[in-house]
Amino acid sequence: MRTYDDPVEVRKGPADWRADGLDERPEQFLWRGRLWQVREVLAHWRDDRDVWRVAAARGRAVAAADDPGFGVFDLVFDRRADRWRLAGVVD
Repeated sequence: MRTYDDPVEVRKGPADWRADGLDERPEQFLWRGRLWQVREVLAHWRDDRDVWRVAAARGRAVAAADDPGFGVFDLVFDRRADRWRLAGVVD
């Protein structure tokens, strides 16, 4: 996994499931000027922050795991700072 601490803009949408009482999940995020569409939430956990591991594709097109426009990302929401960061990308 490559680690980052980059700011991202996250747009949330309704969750397909309600884990830990959450009713929203990341739906899209803007990272380094590119729009990524969340295809699947792979995991969610909390420590001091909410961490979402998501599979995402660039833009709105359908992509497969072997597509260079597809990746697995850790998005982190820091409640105290009220901001989203991209913490890592799985290789």
